[in-house]
Amino acid sequence: VQLVESGGGLVQAGGSLRLSCAASGSIFSFRSMGWYRQAPGKQRELVATITSAGGSTNYADSVKGRFTISRDTAKNTMYLQMNGLKPEDTAVYYCKANDLWGNYWGQGTQVTVSS
Repeated sequence: VQLVESGGGLVQAGGSLRLSCAASGSIFSFRSMGWYRQAPGKQRELVATITSAGGSTNYADSVKGRFTISRDTAKNTMYLQMNGLKPEDTAVYYCKANDLWGNYWGQGTQVTVSS
């Protein structure tokens, strides 16, 4: 299983970015997928998750109302639409997927929000 993130970059506070996570196989094979982030000197934290079957979502309180997680099963891709970005959103963002055999991580994409 390979997960490849894209869409990171530098944006001003208040701006938007959309991250993508392309899977090498069908995302229906995963029980769930999610986005995590890690800022310098901090632990990796959950941002949002989505179940592959029903599309149920879950968000960290810090991003509720600003970020939206979604998936396109035809493209085997998961997205994270990030609006109203804040400097504290600056981090490396990782996508994760899990199935019966384990967890899989992408290589990460840098998001930097300037004030």
